[in-house]
Amino acid sequence: MTDSSRTSKFGNLKQNLSRFVRSPHVTQVPATTRTSTPAHPASYHTPRRRRVSSPPTKHSRANTAVKRPDLPDWLRKSGLAAWALIGIMIIVAAVVYALARVTPVFIAVFVALVVTAILNPVVNFLSRFIPRGLSVVLTLLGFFGIFAGLMALVVNSVMGQWTRLANQFSRGLDVISDFLSSLPFDIKVTPQDVSAWMNDMIAKGQQYVQQNWSRLASDLLSNVSAAAITFTIAALGLFITIFFLLSGEKMWRWFLDVTPARRREPIHRAALAGWDTFSGYARGTMIVAATDGLLAGIFLQILGVPVAPALGVLVFIGAFIPLIGAPAAMIIAMIVAAASGGLMQAAIVGLGIAGIGQLEGHVLQPLIMGKQVSLHPVVVGVGVTVGTLTAGLLGAVIAIPIIGVIWSVFSELYERDAPIEDPLPERRNAPDVEEEHENKIGTRIVRFFRNRGDDESEADGQKTEASAEVS
Repeated sequence: MTDSSRTSKFGNLKQNLSRFVRSPHVTQVPATTRTSTPAHPASYHTPRRRRVSSPPTKHSRANTAVKRPDLPDWLRKSGLAAWALIGIMIIVAAVVYALARVTPVFIAVFVALVVTAILNPVVNFLSRFIPRGLSVVLTLLGFFGIFAGLMALVVNSVMGQWTRLANQFSRGLDVISDFLSSLPFDIKVTPQDVSAWMNDMIAKGQQYVQQNWSRLASDLLSNVSAAAITFTIAALGLFITIFFLLSGEKMWRWFLDVTPARRREPIHRAALAGWDTFSGYARGTMIVAATDGLLAGIFLQILGVPVAPALGVLVFIGAFIPLIGAPAAMIIAMIVAAASGGLMQAAIVGLGIAGIGQLEGHVLQPLIMGKQVSLHPVVVGVGVTVGTLTAGLLGAVIAIPIIGVIWSVFSELYERDAPIEDPLPERRNAPDVEEEHENKIGTRIVRFFRNRGDDESEADGQKTEASAEVS
């Protein structure tokens, strides 16, 4: 073997080795690890080649494609909304059931919230000049003093005019009997018939008491227990009110510290919106009710209706019951006016109290309450009816403030879209829908044949190119 052939063979071997080293399938060992030799030859291993993923085929795309749901999108969303609504109804029913089990405690807390909403501005004003504890004491003493004065006024007016009211009631019955006799329905009711009817009722009442005295005694004991529960509610309500007025902000800060940090800001905003609505409703209702009672008392006093202060207080209490309280107070005042001054005076009393109600609805409530409790009359009517059927008189009183608070919290947390300003679209007629459907079918047919023609022309072009290449 000559030197030239030996040199060419070594050169070829060197080129092959360099190509093998530069191959992408060979792992390049760093310089730091190349000097260290492992203890055992078994630690050497052949470097693995990288797997190159093949391009996706038609079958692989079909297997990896996301399957469409079997149900339409609107049906799935409606189902989720239905389940969410069912969950909300279950929670509301559970809350109502729990509150029904502890109704006295709920009444005490509700009364405490109402009194706190009314007196908190006064306490805040007095706390600028004197300590807050002293301002709370003075405010509560003034509030109970005003309440005691109103009760004393009612009792004195009723006791001082009781004899006159009884005589006028007897004369009012005569007026009513004469009015019924003058009607063309052959209805005759004389004072003697009324007196005999009342004596018969008294005799039946005495007989009922003699026969059912044991059950009446148990009812009396239950009434005593009801009086004890009422006293407990009043004491608990006063206790809660004192702490709400004294350290309500500290209590709320403690509650916020318990909640997660990311939830504190929306919880505080929702609670602030609800409290503003509740306190505005409570203060506004108090001012409106006091105005109604004062105007009604002055109006009845001018007409000479007996027990006018008591009827004014009744109108004041009736203003706290939406839709029901004011008409009930008006009917009672009309009955007293009819017994004292005849049907004409009763009609005048009814018109006067109805005018006061119109003044309340169109002037006082928009001026005092503003938009704090802006509920539609249909919502108010349905809410009062549901509250009355659910919890009686208490439900009628608390229905509107609870609905107002819920709506305020929802409005604070929910971001609504812009309102619709353009006119709403009208419903299309059946011929227009059928014509549009026919147009869609015709468009699909034309598109089908057009795509088919494009595919055929493309196939012809490919054949021409292939034949040109062959030639």
